[in-house]
Amino acid sequence: MDREDAKRKLTKPLEILGRYKYVLLVVALGAALLAWPGSRKPGGSSPDSALPEAGSAAPAGRENLADTERAMEEILSKISGVGRVDVMLTLHSGGELVLAQDTSLRYSGPTQNPDTYERTSDTVSGTGGVVVTQEKYPLYRGALVVCEGGGSDGVRLQVVEAVAALTGLGADRIAVVQWSAASGGGVSNSGN
Repeated sequence: MDREDAKRKLTKPLEILGRYKYVLLVVALGAALLAWPGSRKPGGSSPDSALPEAGSAAPAGRENLADTERAMEEILSKISGVGRVDVMLTLHSGGELVLAQDTSLRYSGPTQNPDTYERTSDTVSGTGGVVVTQEKYPLYRGALVVCEGGGSDGVRLQVVEAVAALTGLGADRIAVVQWSAASGGGVSNSGN
């Protein structure tokens, strides 16, 4: 009988595990995903290392816009038939970093009807600089693309689709025009 009791004691938890095996599998998978390290850049640096340090100013919006324009020029020039390209983007609103805030509220008098109160808010900074809770990307108003292949309907369509995919603009807010050969090289391209 002792052997049967021991066997019964071992099989009862196994029956419960068998009954709830999918629930336990989902819980284990969730725990594994939570323990999974965040995305890391090659070289082992953490994603927070690219954030500005406390007290430092973020780069100006125009510099970021110029970088975006140069990157778009580089990628658009790789489309068949485009040739030389110059891009100009206009912004509806610039990008913004939302920083973590430590807010405290002090009041005097009864809780229901305080006599006076004071709210203080401080920016939270960690070991790698300020703590960013949200990054709002810029909203674009329009795009102008001047390219050598802008006279071809097929090239214009490809450029409009590419710019729309990169910026989120609708086709009605993207103008693609041909590079003028009469102006001695066309639009000057400061990136080249």
